[in-house]
Amino acid sequence: MANAESNYYIPHGSHWPFVGSIAVFSLMVGFSNYLNGASWGTYIMAFGLLVLLVMLFGWFGAVIKESESGNYNKQVDVSFRWGMVWFIFSEIMFFAAFFGALFYVRVYSLPWLGGEASGAATNSYLWPGFEALWPLTANGPGEIGGEFKAMAWNGLPLVNTIILLTSGVTLTWAHHALKANHRGQLIIGLALTVLLGAIFMALQGFEYYEAYNHLGLTLGSGVYGSTFFMLTGFHGMHVTIGAIILFVILIRCIRGHFNPEHHFGFEAAAWYWHFVDVVWLGLFIFVYIM
Repeated sequence: MANAESNYYIPHGSHWPFVGSIAVFSLMVGFSNYLNGASWGTYIMAFGLLVLLVMLFGWFGAVIKESESGNYNKQVDVSFRWGMVWFIFSEIMFFAAFFGALFYVRVYSLPWLGGEASGAATNSYLWPGFEALWPLTANGPGEIGGEFKAMAWNGLPLVNTIILLTSGVTLTWAHHALKANHRGQLIIGLALTVLLGAIFMALQGFEYYEAYNHLGLTLGSGVYGSTFFMLTGFHGMHVTIGAIILFVILIRCIRGHFNPEHHFGFEAAAWYWHFVDVVWLGLFIFVYIM
């Protein structure tokens, strides 16, 4: 039996990696051609997205069946944990690149353009009269992108921070309930976490609407607009993915798939969600407040 401690379960003949490669390739080709003005790129991209969803549903379903069939022993569990650790590490590096770009702009580029130290010549020839103040409400020579207002931290961003931190608390409550085998509290805590994640995304959508329609803040609003939307947009995508994962875990909890001793599926989703919380705190401090 594969669930014996001496055996390591390895699935054979899975077609899902091949399906996933088709999906990712189609998304890449479709999106790149869409950006270059090809109308058919939209259809290829939609096809790739559809295949990707089918792959995710089928592959995750196969893993759940394997887990519920008792095919995974402790060694497989350790492999899953290390896999999740390295995945989250890759996500940390992903966001570190964008935070690094923001750091470079504010600490190096901004003073140079303002004429400090070795940037005196840069200021004189490239952007005379530029004031090194952040956020940049002037979009370079020629006022590219038009005037805009920076997003205030004490409105929707503060509310969203409270919501996301609260979701971390409800998820921790659900985790402790699972360990104590209190299934009612587990389901309530997890359902509240998913609900708070959905509210967060709805409010961020409204924040983007306000930015575009009332503040003049867009992706074309200079380096401030591009870094603002890249950081908050990718974070929002991660919140959406995390909420979907937690919703699937919620369904599994309702069906009784986890117990106090074996519940790494729940823990992996919780790790991911807490990572999203930590990234948002960095965003709130360095993008909105500072």
